[in-house]
Amino acid sequence: MLFREYALMDGLGIAEAVRKKDISAAEAVDAAILAIERLDPEINAVTFRMFEGARNVAAGHSSEGPFSGVPILLKDIAAGTCAGTPCTMGSSLLSRNISDHDCEVVARYKSSGTIILGKTNLPNFGTNGTTEPRSFGPTRNPWDLTRSAGGSSGGSAAAVASGMVPIAHGTDAAGSLRVPASHCGVFTLKPTRGRISAGPDAGEFVGGLGTVHVLTRSVRDCAAMLDATSGYVTGDPYIAPAPTEAFLTSAERDPSRLRIAFSAAAPNGAAVDQECVAAVRSAAQLCHDLGHHVEEASPVFDFRLMSEAFVLLHSAHWGGQANGLLGSLGRAPEPHELEASVIAWARVGAERSAIDYGRAQRSINGISRAIGYFFESYDVFISPCSSEPPLPLGVLDAMEPMFDRFLESMWSNMAFTAQFNCTGQPAMSVPLHWTSDGLPVGVQFAGRFGQENTLLSLAGQLERARPWAARRPTFKGSKHIGG
Repeated sequence: MLFREYALMDGLGIAEAVRKKDISAAEAVDAAILAIERLDPEINAVTFRMFEGARNVAAGHSSEGPFSGVPILLKDIAAGTCAGTPCTMGSSLLSRNISDHDCEVVARYKSSGTIILGKTNLPNFGTNGTTEPRSFGPTRNPWDLTRSAGGSSGGSAAAVASGMVPIAHGTDAAGSLRVPASHCGVFTLKPTRGRISAGPDAGEFVGGLGTVHVLTRSVRDCAAMLDATSGYVTGDPYIAPAPTEAFLTSAERDPSRLRIAFSAAAPNGAAVDQECVAAVRSAAQLCHDLGHHVEEASPVFDFRLMSEAFVLLHSAHWGGQANGLLGSLGRAPEPHELEASVIAWARVGAERSAIDYGRAQRSINGISRAIGYFFESYDVFISPCSSEPPLPLGVLDAMEPMFDRFLESMWSNMAFTAQFNCTGQPAMSVPLHWTSDGLPVGVQFAGRFGQENTLLSLAGQLERARPWAARRPTFKGSKHIGG
């Protein structure tokens, strides 16, 4: 299989070629390995390679499963544990932290027919809006190698955008799927809380704020993978409402006329770049042109209260993980192994009480209900994914010694996504806009709780109306890719 042909196909396209015996799974894997070897020296998206194992799996691969023979990468985080591989969480501190089992979602990836090629880069413990860990170095945005790919699923987003793989795993507890997708010009959907299991190692991610899914080039890949990975597992604390039909079926048909609200104003009052404003207004106009009812409106909630509660829940989660791992290490971490922001998150968690945690949960509940009432009047809400196009590398500094300053820079960039982690609603980033200098700017579409079918149906309609697959980043390694 030619590298050029591979790089222009989505996952379902590769799987169809494997089923028809136009190519073999081994050829698809070899093409993906070649892509990583050619492209990753510039991008730095892949931190752990599993090429020999992938070739062995491909050699005995059957043609069963919707993604038969499709190469995939996993984000190197605890919510993507894969038996026999390290889970470093973006820190060389954990280079010997070898997983002894697959988590549920990885087991379902394998059952769907995908072949895992390696692990992708992420910020130290996933706690930053850019992927620039000191242990592994920055992941560079394929559209401009001086800029950030976003975080915390930046390695996965850059791998898909550059053409290494058609699908990559990621997580989202504050926007960590949607912001990297926006910055890298790919598609993603953060599913409804409880749609994809966190088992067997956890009942929930980050106090219910987090979830897991994939970044893709096409809407149909995202939808089909949601079909393949969603569903309750014994012991899960949440059960998402049953879908009205297969998610892939929804993605392949136009939705009925939707009532859509839009706003480009940041709920915390942060400045919003005019390119992000233009992206939202253009998306709203496109939805109007497609026959939907569109008007300017937005949910009202207390962003300051949300921020305080959000930080406490995250600090309890990350602080607990960091302290537990340090306790088992038996030595103090080196400066490059644990960054200032991670230490600060852990410190906040240690300083607060169980009463504070309960208060934060009540705050999140109140905010969730306020936003939920807004969606009784609207099917979909359009906003930016980020308040700015991709930032230069180094701006969101995880070594910032003042935690308040670090949080301020994070919230100024990620003011639009975290509220839908609080509510548990599905929200997607759709690559509909590029700046005058060629940088992607994704648009966020949030839907009602449990209504991924509606979002995916709308996403498919938008993709058909304004296709983005032909847009490809240009950098030295990308000369091998046509289109």
